[in-house]
Amino acid sequence: MRSDEALFVIVSESAGGAAEARIAARLAEMFRTNGIEARIAIARDGAGIVAEARGAMALRPGCIVAGGGDGTVNAVAAHVVGTSTRLGVLPMGTLNHFARDAGIPSNLGSAIACIAVGHTRAVDVARVNDQIFLNNSSLGLYPTIVKMRDEQQQRLGRGKWPAFLWALVMALRRFAFVTVEIEVGGTREVRRTPLVFVGNNEYLVTGLAIGRRARLDGGRLALYVPPALDRLDLLLLALRAFTSRGAHDPDLEAITATAITVRSRRHSMQVSLDGEVVRLRTPLHYAIMPGALQLIVPAPDEEVAAP
Repeated sequence: MRSDEALFVIVSESAGGAAEARIAARLAEMFRTNGIEARIAIARDGAGIVAEARGAMALRPGCIVAGGGDGTVNAVAAHVVGTSTRLGVLPMGTLNHFARDAGIPSNLGSAIACIAVGHTRAVDVARVNDQIFLNNSSLGLYPTIVKMRDEQQQRLGRGKWPAFLWALVMALRRFAFVTVEIEVGGTREVRRTPLVFVGNNEYLVTGLAIGRRARLDGGRLALYVPPALDRLDLLLLALRAFTSRGAHDPDLEAITATAITVRSRRHSMQVSLDGEVVRLRTPLHYAIMPGALQLIVPAPDEEVAAP
């Protein structure tokens, strides 16, 4: 990217005080090493991320960089989608699914070097009602687990993984199903299931690469609905997915489409969007937005090395 181009970096970090100042100074120096003067903003929570992204976009920047996990990237991307502003990503979260599937280096120095090169690719964004997501959205079991995990972190101060494991056990003990009507291509079918999963492009659901996407620009949503299994059968379904050799599991319904509508007798439902849980009014209208995000990625056949 041009050395005179405005670059805003929004980092999710709640360390506070001197630690945040050190992180900002370190990132600024790493960008400077790559010939870029970056404006670093530290946001301590979701509201802070939104405020920083809104303020940065008001200045019509050429690029905004999101530093954090998938939730942070989603929050920044929501302000960038459909504009000419490019999005850079610094994978600084726990899992970084979007960065991984986009081929962005996990090494911080390499990711910054990638942004400095500035190679851009248009990737798809998905939305449900007025909310966007970059990875996936789900109903049922997973939003319940995420909500319980967050409560454990906030109330008891547990770490993310201990809180997640506790939430998983508790959710499986309760193991409630959702009954929904799913409409795809004019066809409506009722499903009773522990989970409805909608991906931004197709996910690999078998083998060691389970949970990854081969591409982010296929222009399709991917819907996955397991049947109304009991706890043991659901765990066996997951085990078969991990150990299969590429054959599609007949117990897992999978459909691709450009639009999906999910109806329920409930007026609203808890919905996870890239790991964050929100409550949305039904019906839920899912749609794909082809090429709506200008994402900075490594140049084809070119390895980006850390400076």
